[in-house]
Amino acid sequence: MKPHHTIRTCRLIVLLLAVIAGGTANGQFSTDSLLMLPDTVKPLTLEYVYQQVIAYHPVAKQAGLLSDVAKQEIRLAKGNFDPKIDVQYLSKDFGGTEYYKVVNGSLKFPIIFPVDPVIGVERNSGSYLNPERYISDQFNFQQFYTGLSLPLGRGLITDDRRAALKQAALFGDMMEAEKVKLINKLLLEAAKDYWQWSYAYYNYRLYNQSVYIASEIFRRVKLNNELGEAAPIDTIQAKITLQQRLVERQEAFLIFQNSGIQLSNYLWDSLANPLELSIEFAPILQQDMLAVSQKELESLLQQARINHPELQKLDIKLKQLEVDRRLATEYLKPRLDLSYYLLNQPFDPNWNSSLRFAEDYKFGVDFSFPVFIRKERAKLAQTKIKISSTSFERAYTERQIMNEVNSSYNALLNNGFVMAQQSDMVRNYGLLLQAELINLENGESDLFKINIQQEKLILSQSKLIKLLSDYEKQKAYLYWAAGTRKIYE
Repeated sequence: MKPHHTIRTCRLIVLLLAVIAGGTANGQFSTDSLLMLPDTVKPLTLEYVYQQVIAYHPVAKQAGLLSDVAKQEIRLAKGNFDPKIDVQYLSKDFGGTEYYKVVNGSLKFPIIFPVDPVIGVERNSGSYLNPERYISDQFNFQQFYTGLSLPLGRGLITDDRRAALKQAALFGDMMEAEKVKLINKLLLEAAKDYWQWSYAYYNYRLYNQSVYIASEIFRRVKLNNELGEAAPIDTIQAKITLQQRLVERQEAFLIFQNSGIQLSNYLWDSLANPLELSIEFAPILQQDMLAVSQKELESLLQQARINHPELQKLDIKLKQLEVDRRLATEYLKPRLDLSYYLLNQPFDPNWNSSLRFAEDYKFGVDFSFPVFIRKERAKLAQTKIKISSTSFERAYTERQIMNEVNSSYNALLNNGFVMAQQSDMVRNYGLLLQAELINLENGESDLFKINIQQEKLILSQSKLIKLLSDYEKQKAYLYWAAGTRKIYE
Protein backbone atom coordinates (compact mmCIF):
# COMPACT_ATOMS: atom_id res chain seq x y z
CA MET A 1 0.00 0.00 0.00
CA LYS A 2 1.30 3.43 -0.92
CA PRO A 3 2.41 5.78 1.91
CA HIS A 4 -0.03 8.52 0.98
CA HIS A 5 -2.84 5.96 0.95
CA THR A 6 -1.84 4.86 4.43
CA ILE A 7 -1.85 8.45 5.63
CA ARG A 8 -5.34 9.00 4.23
CA THR A 9 -6.58 5.83 5.90
CA CYS A 10 -5.02 6.78 9.22
CA ARG A 11 -6.54 10.22 9.12
CA LEU A 12 -9.93 8.74 8.33
CA ILE A 13 -9.68 6.35 11.27
CA VAL A 14 -8.59 9.21 13.51
CA LEU A 15 -11.76 11.09 12.67
CA LEU A 16 -13.91 8.03 13.36
CA LEU A 17 -12.20 7.07 16.58
CA ALA A 18 -12.54 10.59 17.87
CA VAL A 19 -16.15 9.63 18.54
CA ILE A 20 -14.91 6.88 20.85
CA ALA A 21 -13.67 9.39 23.33
CA GLY A 22 -17.20 10.76 23.48
CA GLY A 23 -15.81 14.17 24.25
CA THR A 24 -12.11 14.78 24.46
CA ALA A 25 -11.30 18.31 25.51
CA ASN A 26 -7.83 19.41 26.44
CA GLY A 27 -6.75 15.79 26.63
CA GLN A 28 -9.36 14.85 29.31
CA PHE A 29 -12.09 12.21 28.95
CA SER A 30 -15.54 12.36 30.64
CA THR A 31 -18.55 10.00 30.84
CA ASP A 32 -21.01 12.84 31.39
CA SER A 33 -22.23 12.63 27.80
CA LEU A 34 -22.91 8.91 28.23
CA LEU A 35 -25.00 9.52 31.40
CA MET A 36 -26.98 12.33 29.78
CA LEU A 37 -30.42 11.08 28.75
CA PRO A 38 -31.60 11.78 25.21
CA ASP A 39 -34.77 13.76 24.61
CA THR A 40 -36.51 10.67 23.23
CA VAL A 41 -36.85 9.02 26.67
CA LYS A 42 -38.58 10.00 29.89
CA PRO A 43 -36.63 9.92 33.18
CA LEU A 44 -37.95 7.49 35.79
CA THR A 45 -36.73 8.48 39.24
CA LEU A 46 -36.31 6.18 42.19
CA GLU A 47 -38.57 8.44 44.25
CA TYR A 48 -41.40 7.81 41.79
CA VAL A 49 -40.84 4.07 42.05
CA TYR A 50 -41.06 4.37 45.84
CA GLN A 51 -44.36 6.22 45.56
CA GLN A 52 -45.78 3.52 43.32
CA VAL A 53 -44.55 0.77 45.62
CA ILE A 54 -46.03 2.30 48.77
CA ALA A 55 -49.32 3.13 47.07
CA TYR A 56 -50.03 0.02 44.99
CA HIS A 57 -47.63 -2.86 45.61
CA PRO A 58 -49.42 -5.97 46.99
CA VAL A 59 -46.85 -6.45 49.74
CA ALA A 60 -47.28 -2.82 50.83
CA LYS A 61 -51.06 -3.30 50.85
CA GLN A 62 -50.58 -6.52 52.78
CA ALA A 63 -48.46 -4.65 55.31
CA GLY A 64 -51.23 -2.07 55.57
CA LEU A 65 -53.58 -4.84 56.71
CA LEU A 66 -51.50 -5.19 59.86
CA SER A 67 -53.01 -1.92 61.09
CA ASP A 68 -56.47 -3.38 60.55
CA VAL A 69 -55.46 -6.53 62.41
CA ALA A 70 -54.30 -4.38 65.34
CA LYS A 71 -57.57 -2.41 65.35
CA GLN A 72 -59.58 -5.60 65.54
CA GLU A 73 -57.36 -6.88 68.34
CA ILE A 74 -58.09 -3.71 70.34
CA ARG A 75 -61.76 -4.04 69.50
CA LEU A 76 -61.68 -7.61 70.74
CA ALA A 77 -60.14 -6.54 74.05
CA LYS A 78 -62.66 -3.72 74.46
CA GLY A 79 -65.38 -6.31 74.06
CA ASN A 80 -64.67 -7.38 77.63
CA PHE A 81 -66.10 -4.02 78.72
CA ASP A 82 -69.29 -4.20 76.66
CA PRO A 83 -72.59 -3.90 78.61
CA LYS A 84 -74.20 -7.30 78.94
CA ILE A 85 -77.89 -8.20 79.05
CA ASP A 86 -78.57 -11.37 81.02
CA VAL A 87 -82.02 -12.97 81.13
CA GLN A 88 -82.95 -16.17 83.00
CA TYR A 89 -86.33 -17.90 82.85
CA LEU A 90 -87.18 -21.07 84.78
CA SER A 91 -90.58 -22.69 85.09
CA LYS A 92 -91.99 -25.97 86.43
CA ASP A 93 -95.61 -27.13 86.26
CA PHE A 94 -96.57 -30.65 87.31
CA GLY A 95 -99.92 -32.26 88.09
CA GLY A 96 -101.74 -28.99 87.61
CA THR A 97 -99.54 -27.30 90.19
CA GLU A 98 -97.16 -24.47 89.39
CA TYR A 99 -94.05 -25.39 91.30
CA TYR A 100 -92.16 -22.23 90.41
CA LYS A 101 -91.72 -19.55 87.80
CA VAL A 102 -88.51 -17.57 87.96
CA VAL A 103 -87.65 -14.59 85.74
CA ASN A 104 -84.44 -12.64 86.26
CA GLY A 105 -83.21 -9.95 83.87
CA SER A 106 -80.15 -7.81 84.45
CA LEU A 107 -77.88 -5.33 82.70
CA LYS A 108 -74.20 -5.27 83.65
CA PHE A 109 -71.83 -2.38 82.96
CA PRO A 110 -68.19 -3.55 83.06
CA ILE A 111 -65.91 -0.51 83.28
CA ILE A 112 -62.18 0.13 83.28
CA PHE A 113 -62.20 0.60 87.05
CA PRO A 114 -62.27 -2.53 89.25
CA VAL A 115 -66.04 -2.43 89.86
CA ASP A 116 -68.89 -4.17 88.07
CA PRO A 117 -72.19 -2.21 88.34
CA VAL A 118 -75.41 -4.09 87.62
CA ILE A 119 -79.13 -3.32 87.56
CA GLY A 120 -81.90 -5.86 87.20
CA VAL A 121 -85.42 -7.03 87.97
CA GLU A 122 -86.76 -10.34 89.30
CA ARG A 123 -90.22 -11.86 89.28
CA ASN A 124 -90.48 -15.13 91.17
CA SER A 125 -93.62 -17.08 92.14
CA GLY A 126 -94.86 -20.62 92.72
CA SER A 127 -95.96 -23.07 95.37
CA TYR A 128 -92.57 -24.72 95.78
CA LEU A 129 -90.29 -21.76 95.15
CA ASN A 130 -86.85 -21.89 96.71
CA PRO A 131 -87.02 -19.67 99.81
CA GLU A 132 -83.91 -17.84 98.68
CA ARG A 133 -85.86 -16.64 95.65
CA TYR A 134 -88.99 -15.67 97.58
CA ILE A 135 -90.46 -12.25 96.81
CA SER A 136 -93.58 -11.01 98.51
CA ASP A 137 -96.70 -10.25 96.49
CA GLN A 138 -96.63 -6.58 97.55
CA PHE A 139 -95.42 -5.64 94.08
CA ASN A 140 -96.85 -8.67 92.25
CA PHE A 141 -93.79 -10.80 93.13
CA GLN A 142 -91.45 -8.30 91.43
CA GLN A 143 -88.27 -6.77 92.77
CA PHE A 144 -85.74 -4.26 91.41
CA TYR A 145 -82.11 -4.44 92.43
CA THR A 146 -78.95 -2.47 91.69
CA GLY A 147 -75.43 -2.73 93.05
CA LEU A 148 -71.83 -3.51 92.37
CA SER A 149 -68.95 -5.81 93.25
CA LEU A 150 -65.52 -4.56 94.28
CA PRO A 151 -62.26 -6.55 94.55
CA LEU A 152 -60.16 -5.43 97.50
CA GLY A 153 -57.38 -7.98 96.99
CA ARG A 154 -56.61 -9.66 93.68
CA GLY A 155 -57.87 -7.57 90.78
CA LEU A 156 -57.79 -4.17 92.50
CA ILE A 157 -54.66 -2.92 90.69
CA THR A 158 -55.08 -4.90 87.48
CA ASP A 159 -57.00 -7.88 86.16
CA ASP A 160 -57.31 -10.01 83.05
CA ARG A 161 -59.62 -7.57 81.28
CA ARG A 162 -57.45 -4.50 81.80
CA ALA A 163 -54.29 -6.46 81.04
CA ALA A 164 -55.82 -7.72 77.78
CA LEU A 165 -56.69 -4.14 76.77
CA LYS A 166 -53.15 -2.94 77.44
CA GLN A 167 -51.74 -5.91 75.56
CA ALA A 168 -53.99 -5.14 72.60
CA ALA A 169 -52.81 -1.51 72.51
CA LEU A 170 -49.18 -2.69 72.60
CA PHE A 171 -49.99 -5.23 69.91
CA GLY A 172 -51.12 -2.32 67.73
CA ASP A 173 -47.75 -0.63 68.24
CA MET A 174 -46.07 -3.95 67.43
CA MET A 175 -47.97 -4.21 64.15
CA GLU A 176 -47.00 -0.66 63.20
CA ALA A 177 -43.33 -1.50 63.75
CA GLU A 178 -43.74 -4.69 61.72
CA LYS A 179 -45.44 -2.67 58.97
CA VAL A 180 -42.49 -0.27 58.83
CA LYS A 181 -40.09 -3.20 58.74
CA LEU A 182 -41.87 -4.87 55.81
CA ILE A 183 -42.15 -1.68 53.77
CA ASN A 184 -38.53 -0.74 54.46
CA LYS A 185 -37.41 -4.13 53.21
CA LEU A 186 -39.63 -3.81 50.15
CA LEU A 187 -38.20 -0.38 49.34
CA LEU A 188 -34.66 -1.68 49.75
CA GLU A 189 -35.31 -4.47 47.24
CA ALA A 190 -36.90 -1.95 44.88
CA ALA A 191 -33.84 0.32 45.19
CA LYS A 192 -31.43 -2.54 44.49
CA ASP A 193 -33.36 -3.58 41.38
CA TYR A 194 -33.68 0.04 40.24
CA TRP A 195 -29.93 0.62 40.40
CA GLN A 196 -29.29 -2.73 38.74
CA TRP A 197 -31.60 -1.59 35.93
CA SER A 198 -29.75 1.72 35.86
CA TYR A 199 -26.39 -0.01 35.44
CA ALA A 200 -27.79 -2.29 32.74
CA TYR A 201 -29.30 0.64 30.82
CA TYR A 202 -26.19 2.78 30.70
CA ASN A 203 -23.94 -0.21 30.12
CA TYR A 204 -26.10 -1.13 27.14
CA ARG A 205 -25.84 2.45 25.85
CA LEU A 206 -22.07 2.21 26.18
CA TYR A 207 -21.84 -0.97 24.14
CA ASN A 208 -24.43 0.26 21.67
CA GLN A 209 -22.22 3.28 21.08
CA SER A 210 -19.18 1.04 20.67
CA VAL A 211 -21.04 -1.04 18.05
CA TYR A 212 -21.88 2.08 16.08
CA ILE A 213 -18.25 3.19 16.09
CA ALA A 214 -16.94 -0.30 15.20
CA SER A 215 -19.51 -0.57 12.42
CA GLU A 216 -18.48 2.76 10.96
CA ILE A 217 -14.79 1.83 11.12
CA PHE A 218 -15.44 -1.52 9.45
CA ARG A 219 -17.52 0.08 6.71
CA ARG A 220 -14.91 2.74 5.93
CA VAL A 221 -11.95 0.35 6.12
CA LYS A 222 -13.74 -2.13 3.85
CA LEU A 223 -14.51 0.66 1.41
CA ASN A 224 -10.87 1.80 1.48
CA ASN A 225 -9.76 -1.79 0.93
CA GLU A 226 -11.98 -2.02 -2.13
CA LEU A 227 -10.39 1.22 -3.36
CA GLY A 228 -6.96 -0.17 -2.70
CA GLU A 229 -6.23 2.29 0.09
CA ALA A 230 -6.26 -0.23 2.97
CA ALA A 231 -4.76 -3.67 3.50
CA PRO A 232 -7.09 -6.72 3.68
CA ILE A 233 -5.75 -7.49 7.15
CA ASP A 234 -7.12 -4.14 8.35
CA THR A 235 -10.55 -5.20 7.12
CA ILE A 236 -10.31 -8.49 9.02
CA GLN A 237 -9.19 -6.65 12.16
CA ALA A 238 -12.07 -4.18 11.88
CA LYS A 239 -14.59 -6.98 11.31
CA ILE A 240 -13.36 -8.95 14.34
CA THR A 241 -13.70 -5.81 16.46
CA LEU A 242 -17.23 -5.27 15.17
CA GLN A 243 -18.20 -8.88 15.90
CA GLN A 244 -16.80 -8.59 19.41
CA ARG A 245 -18.77 -5.39 20.01
CA LEU A 246 -21.94 -7.02 18.70
CA VAL A 247 -21.55 -9.93 21.11
CA GLU A 248 -20.86 -7.57 24.01
CA ARG A 249 -23.87 -5.43 23.13
CA GLN A 250 -26.13 -8.47 22.93
CA GLU A 251 -24.97 -9.64 26.35
CA ALA A 252 -25.53 -6.15 27.74
CA PHE A 253 -28.98 -6.04 26.13
CA LEU A 254 -29.99 -9.30 27.79
CA ILE A 255 -28.98 -7.94 31.19
CA PHE A 256 -30.83 -4.69 30.46
CA GLN A 257 -33.93 -6.54 29.31
CA ASN A 258 -34.07 -8.86 32.33
CA SER A 259 -33.32 -6.08 34.82
CA GLY A 260 -36.28 -4.14 33.42
CA ILE A 261 -38.50 -7.19 33.90
CA GLN A 262 -37.22 -7.53 37.46
CA LEU A 263 -38.00 -3.88 38.22
CA SER A 264 -41.50 -4.36 36.82
CA ASN A 265 -42.24 -6.51 39.88
CA TYR A 266 -42.64 -3.27 41.84
CA LEU A 267 -44.92 -1.47 39.38
CA TRP A 268 -48.70 -1.83 39.86
CA ASP A 269 -51.69 0.34 39.11
CA SER A 270 -54.51 1.40 41.41
CA LEU A 271 -56.60 -1.61 40.33
CA ALA A 272 -53.90 -4.07 41.45
CA ASN A 273 -52.91 -4.85 37.87
CA PRO A 274 -49.20 -5.47 37.23
CA LEU A 275 -47.47 -3.00 34.93
CA GLU A 276 -44.62 -3.52 32.49
CA LEU A 277 -41.72 -1.12 32.35
CA SER A 278 -42.00 0.74 29.07
CA ILE A 279 -38.91 1.31 26.92
CA GLU A 280 -39.74 5.02 26.83
CA PHE A 281 -38.52 5.32 30.43
CA ALA A 282 -34.90 5.44 31.54
CA PRO A 283 -33.20 5.72 34.93
CA ILE A 284 -31.19 8.66 36.20
CA LEU A 285 -27.56 8.04 37.12
CA GLN A 286 -25.20 10.87 38.00
CA GLN A 287 -21.45 10.81 38.32
CA ASP A 288 -21.38 13.67 40.85
CA MET A 289 -23.16 12.24 43.89
CA LEU A 290 -23.42 13.54 47.43
CA ALA A 291 -21.48 11.60 50.02
CA VAL A 292 -22.78 10.64 53.47
CA SER A 293 -20.94 12.71 56.06
CA GLN A 294 -19.79 11.59 59.50
CA LYS A 295 -22.42 13.88 61.02
CA GLU A 296 -25.11 12.16 58.98
CA LEU A 297 -23.79 8.80 60.18
CA GLU A 298 -24.12 9.88 63.82
CA SER A 299 -27.67 10.99 63.10
CA LEU A 300 -28.46 7.61 61.53
CA LEU A 301 -27.00 5.75 64.52
CA GLN A 302 -29.06 7.83 66.95
CA GLN A 303 -32.17 7.32 64.86
CA ALA A 304 -31.53 3.57 64.72
CA ARG A 305 -31.29 3.36 68.53
CA ILE A 306 -34.72 4.96 68.86
CA ASN A 307 -36.76 4.12 65.78
CA HIS A 308 -35.36 0.93 64.30
CA PRO A 309 -38.33 -1.45 63.80
CA GLU A 310 -36.53 -4.43 65.34
CA LEU A 311 -35.65 -2.47 68.48
CA GLN A 312 -39.13 -1.01 68.66
CA LYS A 313 -40.61 -4.50 68.51
CA LEU A 314 -38.35 -5.67 71.34
CA ASP A 315 -39.22 -2.57 73.40
CA ILE A 316 -42.91 -3.30 72.91
CA LYS A 317 -42.34 -6.94 73.82
CA LEU A 318 -40.73 -5.80 77.08
CA LYS A 319 -43.76 -3.61 77.78
CA GLN A 320 -46.05 -6.58 77.12
CA LEU A 321 -44.02 -8.72 79.50
CA GLU A 322 -44.23 -5.96 82.09
CA VAL A 323 -48.02 -6.13 81.82
CA ASP A 324 -47.78 -9.90 82.34
CA ARG A 325 -45.49 -9.38 85.32
CA ARG A 326 -47.89 -6.97 87.00
CA LEU A 327 -50.77 -9.36 86.39
CA ALA A 328 -48.76 -12.29 87.76
CA THR A 329 -47.86 -10.20 90.82
CA GLU A 330 -51.53 -9.42 91.30
CA TYR A 331 -52.31 -13.14 91.47
CA LEU A 332 -50.05 -13.45 94.51
CA LYS A 333 -52.69 -11.55 96.48
CA PRO A 334 -55.65 -13.26 98.14
CA ARG A 335 -59.02 -12.93 96.50
CA LEU A 336 -61.34 -10.70 98.50
CA ASP A 337 -64.45 -9.53 96.64
CA LEU A 338 -67.21 -7.46 98.20
CA SER A 339 -70.68 -7.16 96.69
CA TYR A 340 -73.56 -4.93 97.73
CA TYR A 341 -77.01 -4.72 96.11
CA LEU A 342 -79.91 -2.42 96.96
CA LEU A 343 -83.31 -4.15 96.75
CA ASN A 344 -86.18 -2.05 95.41
CA GLN A 345 -83.96 0.97 95.85
CA PRO A 346 -83.78 3.73 94.81
CA PHE A 347 -87.04 2.77 93.01
CA ASP A 348 -89.49 -0.04 93.65
CA PRO A 349 -91.68 -1.62 90.91
CA ASN A 350 -94.26 1.13 91.53
CA TRP A 351 -91.51 3.75 91.02
CA ASN A 352 -91.62 4.99 94.58
CA SER A 353 -88.23 6.51 95.42
CA SER A 354 -86.33 5.56 98.55
CA LEU A 355 -82.72 5.09 99.59
CA ARG A 356 -81.89 3.20 102.77
CA PHE A 357 -78.46 1.60 102.76
CA ALA A 358 -79.02 -0.23 106.03
CA GLU A 359 -82.29 -1.81 104.85
CA ASP A 360 -83.39 -3.89 101.89
CA TYR A 361 -80.03 -4.98 100.59
CA LYS A 362 -77.84 -7.97 99.82
CA PHE A 363 -74.23 -8.07 100.92
CA GLY A 364 -71.56 -10.65 100.21
CA VAL A 365 -67.90 -11.38 100.87
CA ASP A 366 -65.93 -13.84 98.75
CA PHE A 367 -62.46 -14.81 100.02
CA SER A 368 -60.02 -17.41 98.73
CA PHE A 369 -56.27 -17.90 98.83
CA PRO A 370 -54.11 -20.87 97.76
CA VAL A 371 -51.89 -21.95 100.63
CA PHE A 372 -48.59 -22.43 98.76
CA ILE A 373 -49.34 -20.21 95.69
CA ARG A 374 -46.85 -22.31 93.76
CA LYS A 375 -48.69 -21.82 90.47
CA GLU A 376 -48.73 -18.04 90.92
CA ARG A 377 -45.09 -17.82 91.99
CA ALA A 378 -44.02 -20.02 89.05
CA LYS A 379 -45.94 -17.81 86.64
CA LEU A 380 -44.24 -14.70 88.02
CA ALA A 381 -40.82 -16.34 87.86
CA GLN A 382 -41.39 -17.42 84.25
CA THR A 383 -42.36 -13.87 83.29
CA LYS A 384 -39.25 -12.43 84.94
CA ILE A 385 -37.09 -14.92 83.05
CA LYS A 386 -38.71 -13.84 79.78
CA ILE A 387 -38.06 -10.20 80.65
CA SER A 388 -34.38 -10.90 81.29
CA SER A 389 -34.08 -12.95 78.10
CA THR A 390 -35.73 -10.23 76.02
CA SER A 391 -33.51 -7.55 77.58
CA PHE A 392 -30.42 -9.54 76.60
CA GLU A 393 -31.83 -10.02 73.10
CA ARG A 394 -32.47 -6.29 72.75
CA ALA A 395 -28.95 -5.38 73.85
CA TYR A 396 -27.47 -7.85 71.37
CA THR A 397 -29.79 -6.72 68.56
CA GLU A 398 -28.91 -3.07 69.15
CA ARG A 399 -25.22 -3.95 69.00
CA GLN A 400 -25.75 -5.82 65.74
CA ILE A 401 -27.64 -2.91 64.23
CA MET A 402 -25.02 -0.36 65.24
CA ASN A 403 -22.25 -2.54 63.80
CA GLU A 404 -24.22 -3.11 60.59
CA VAL A 405 -24.74 0.64 60.13
CA ASN A 406 -21.05 1.33 60.77
CA SER A 407 -19.90 -1.44 58.45
CA SER A 408 -22.33 -0.25 55.76
CA TYR A 409 -20.94 3.26 56.12
CA ASN A 410 -17.38 1.94 55.82
CA ALA A 411 -18.36 0.03 52.69
CA LEU A 412 -19.90 3.20 51.30
CA LEU A 413 -16.70 5.16 51.95
CA ASN A 414 -14.69 2.40 50.31
CA ASN A 415 -16.99 2.39 47.31
CA GLY A 416 -16.60 6.16 47.04
CA PHE A 417 -12.82 5.87 47.08
CA VAL A 418 -12.78 3.09 44.47
CA MET A 419 -15.27 5.03 42.35
CA ALA A 420 -13.09 8.14 42.42
CA GLN A 421 -10.07 6.10 41.37
CA GLN A 422 -12.05 4.40 38.63
CA SER A 423 -13.27 7.75 37.35
CA ASP A 424 -9.68 8.92 37.17
CA MET A 425 -8.74 5.70 35.38
CA VAL A 426 -11.40 6.39 32.76
CA ARG A 427 -9.93 9.82 32.23
CA ASN A 428 -6.42 8.36 31.93
CA TYR A 429 -7.55 5.67 29.50
CA GLY A 430 -9.09 8.44 27.47
CA LEU A 431 -5.74 10.21 27.45
CA LEU A 432 -4.00 7.02 26.34
CA LEU A 433 -6.48 6.59 23.54
CA GLN A 434 -5.98 10.20 22.53
CA ALA A 435 -2.20 9.67 22.51
CA GLU A 436 -2.54 6.49 20.46
CA LEU A 437 -4.67 8.36 17.95
CA ILE A 438 -1.90 10.94 17.60
CA ASN A 439 0.64 8.13 17.16
CA LEU A 440 -1.56 6.62 14.49
CA GLU A 441 -1.72 9.91 12.65
CA ASN A 442 2.09 10.10 12.79
CA GLY A 443 2.38 6.58 11.42
CA GLU A 444 3.68 5.11 14.71
CA SER A 445 0.65 2.96 15.57
CA ASP A 446 -1.92 0.73 13.91
CA LEU A 447 -5.54 -0.33 14.20
CA PHE A 448 -4.65 -3.26 16.49
CA LYS A 449 -3.15 -0.97 19.14
CA ILE A 450 -6.07 1.41 18.82
CA ASN A 451 -8.49 -1.45 19.47
CA ILE A 452 -6.58 -2.43 22.60
CA GLN A 453 -6.83 1.09 24.03
CA GLN A 454 -10.45 1.33 23.02
CA GLU A 455 -11.21 -2.01 24.71
CA LYS A 456 -9.57 -0.84 27.93
CA LEU A 457 -11.51 2.40 27.81
CA ILE A 458 -14.85 0.64 27.30
CA LEU A 459 -14.17 -1.82 30.13
CA SER A 460 -13.17 1.00 32.47
CA GLN A 461 -16.30 2.96 31.57
CA SER A 462 -18.47 -0.11 32.15
CA LYS A 463 -16.86 -0.69 35.52
CA LEU A 464 -17.37 2.96 36.46
CA ILE A 465 -21.08 2.70 35.63
CA LYS A 466 -21.24 -0.46 37.77
CA LEU A 467 -19.51 1.33 40.65
CA LEU A 468 -21.91 4.28 40.38
CA SER A 469 -24.87 1.90 40.64
CA ASP A 470 -23.27 -0.08 43.47
CA TYR A 471 -22.64 3.16 45.36
CA GLU A 472 -26.32 4.01 45.22
CA LYS A 473 -27.23 0.46 46.27
CA GLN A 474 -24.91 0.70 49.25
CA LYS A 475 -26.37 4.07 50.19
CA ALA A 476 -29.88 2.59 50.16
CA TYR A 477 -28.65 -0.35 52.26
CA LEU A 478 -27.10 2.04 54.78
CA TYR A 479 -30.40 3.76 55.42
CA TRP A 480 -32.23 0.45 55.55
CA ALA A 481 -29.72 -0.82 58.13
CA ALA A 482 -30.55 2.26 60.21
CA GLY A 483 -34.24 1.34 60.04
CA THR A 484 -35.44 4.35 58.07
CA ARG A 485 -37.32 4.76 54.84
CA LYS A 486 -35.42 7.89 53.91
CA ILE A 487 -33.23 7.45 50.88
CA TYR A 488 -30.28 9.80 50.59
CA GLU A 489 -30.63 11.92 47.48
